[in-house]
Amino acid sequence: MSTISMRSTTLGAVGLAVAGTLALTGCKNGNEELAPAQPGGATSAAAPSASAAAPSAAPSESAAPGAGGSEAPGANGTAKSGQTFKIGEAAEMPFSYGSNKGGQIALTVTAIEQGNPADLDTLKLGDKVKGMIPYYIRYSVKNTGTTDLSHSSVTQVKGLLADGTEAQRVSIIGKFDKCPNEALPKGFTNGQTQTSCAVALAPSAQTKVTAAEYWGNPYNYPNKGLVWK
Repeated sequence: MSTISMRSTTLGAVGLAVAGTLALTGCKNGNEELAPAQPGGATSAAAPSASAAAPSAAPSESAAPGAGGSEAPGANGTAKSGQTFKIGEAAEMPFSYGSNKGGQIALTVTAIEQGNPADLDTLKLGDKVKGMIPYYIRYSVKNTGTTDLSHSSVTQVKGLLADGTEAQRVSIIGKFDKCPNEALPKGFTNGQTQTSCAVALAPSAQTKVTAAEYWGNPYNYPNKGLVWK
């Protein structure tokens, strides 16, 4: 199955599961469905409707700012809403996921690498990605707090084009060797670090993905995300 948004498209998943976000989903059966994007990067896998443009919160991704015990952006030394970092620079931020409340992480975008269009063949997205160029946003997550973040997911990372607009996003559920993205492992306590990756699509070879943005709580709408470039 594949689902494509009208603005900020999220491509999802290889495998049987479908992400709880708006996705252009590469499935083995080749069927497709359309669904509209939501404000602030929040998404929905529902079919189009008259109310589809209203803000929609996906679990752990789009909760209202400060929800789940997270502090306001910029509090107690955390990154400020809209702050820009250099590639390789860490951003300290509050983080909660599911029952893992009140955590703290340091997120670092370490590289933005251009891929090959043929890399997308295994997603079976066909003409939906014709002419598009994949980019791999590599990042690391370090637990800098006291909360055990075992099995949490840090997936709210997307690419930005040179003009600042959002690149189409690809959320992978299942194995994608070019850009591994797995939940944090068991025992992910203070000092533990894991690397991860997000896929972004440039619309053509002439347009590049030049920056990355973290848009998770508390940097989601109406606040501004954190940017690396």
